[in-house]
Amino acid sequence: MTDSPPYFNISPDKARAELPPPMDTTALLGIAQACNQGRNDLAGRGLDESGARHLRSFSTWEITKYLIPVAPAHFRRVLRQNPDLPQGISETEGGAKWFTLDEVLRLRAHFGQEGSKAKEYLPYRPKGLPAKIVAVANFKGGVGKTSTCAHLAMSAALDGYKVLVVDLDSQGSMSSIFGAQVDDEWQTVFPLLAKHYATHLRAENQRRLDRGETPLPFDDILSEALKITPRDIIQKTHWPNIDLIGAQLNLYWSEFQIPVWRMAARSWKLWDALGDALAESAVLEEYDLIFLDTPPALGYLTINGLSAADILLVPVGASFVEFDSTGRFFDMLHATFSSIEEGENMAARALGREELAFEWDAVQTVITRFDASQQSEMASLMQSYMGRTLSPFRQDFTALIGQAGESVNGIYEADYRDFNRDTYARGRATFDETYAAFKRLLYGVWRRDELAHGAGASETAAE
Repeated sequence: MTDSPPYFNISPDKARAELPPPMDTTALLGIAQACNQGRNDLAGRGLDESGARHLRSFSTWEITKYLIPVAPAHFRRVLRQNPDLPQGISETEGGAKWFTLDEVLRLRAHFGQEGSKAKEYLPYRPKGLPAKIVAVANFKGGVGKTSTCAHLAMSAALDGYKVLVVDLDSQGSMSSIFGAQVDDEWQTVFPLLAKHYATHLRAENQRRLDRGETPLPFDDILSEALKITPRDIIQKTHWPNIDLIGAQLNLYWSEFQIPVWRMAARSWKLWDALGDALAESAVLEEYDLIFLDTPPALGYLTINGLSAADILLVPVGASFVEFDSTGRFFDMLHATFSSIEEGENMAARALGREELAFEWDAVQTVITRFDASQQSEMASLMQSYMGRTLSPFRQDFTALIGQAGESVNGIYEADYRDFNRDTYARGRATFDETYAAFKRLLYGVWRRDELAHGAGASETAAE
């Protein structure tokens, strides 16, 4: 006789005895405080005595295998011939040399200047063109959106790019990954959005005064926002070439404040706020790549992120539910942005102005957390329907991903000596492939721009 299912023969009296007491709102606060304490304890792992997070060092093996395309023997020979270059530190006598990422970047620059021109020591970026803004978005939770965005930023940094990460999600998961302290909404993108509205409102009020009309209210928040620049809220991280605009819970207030501003000044183009802010103060010239981690909802912050983006990446799981949800996400994107275009262009046509048309350099979906033993058929079906929009590369879920997540680290922050070497190689390989697929997309977009601007007309379109 087989055992009964666990949902049979449950005693009501025993269930009542196990039941905790009812909860009021104070109890909810207690749960929140316990979770916050746990979050701080977990996030504090890896901090030094001062509370700062440090990026680990990289061994000669890692540098020559993953970071700088040079043979280990030649790498060591170049260091001996150039004592002014970083020489690394051995943890044991005669042991492997370890280098900080700052030192790796210096070494990369040296090889780029002095090494073979046939090798890609320095990553490609056309001169005279601005940074590319990359939004990672999907309103389906659990698809690895923040993890994918963070690892792409880290991959690009290891590749030699200067990166800015913008956390648009009030949950602040991206900010936690990079160890940021964000005290209130004034250290998020909120003041940049407020400044955009304040600038518009100030001009609108001047027009009203010129017409003899009463100006619209201009409160202290807007006055304060006018003093803020992107550089005021950009934080350094423990990565020398990754900076961050962080997020915290108060950022969610933007979702309520933006429509209030829009109702007060209907001519304010709210969707341009973030893009215009990032274009301010030469931010697009200072960085190579700007990654936007968007909330899992199509709200005003997501609309700002998608409107500002040049490239849209959509992580999706290989399941019917996630495929269906992603299709609805694209349907909502179409409805939202075509509605904005329609509303703006009615007035533009009447006034003889150029019409608004949203456009992205590239839109690509990528399958994440892929299990080939169970999801291959579903992934192939998704590929057949989505075609080139879906990247043929599928990001595997490996043990390393779970272990890195438990220690509040990205995979690239994990020391390979803490893992089985094969586990590390497999875990890293899937994110390396994710970055390679993105890098091909980025290179194609940049090269197309370069040729369109005439900067590379005398060169071949691709190597």
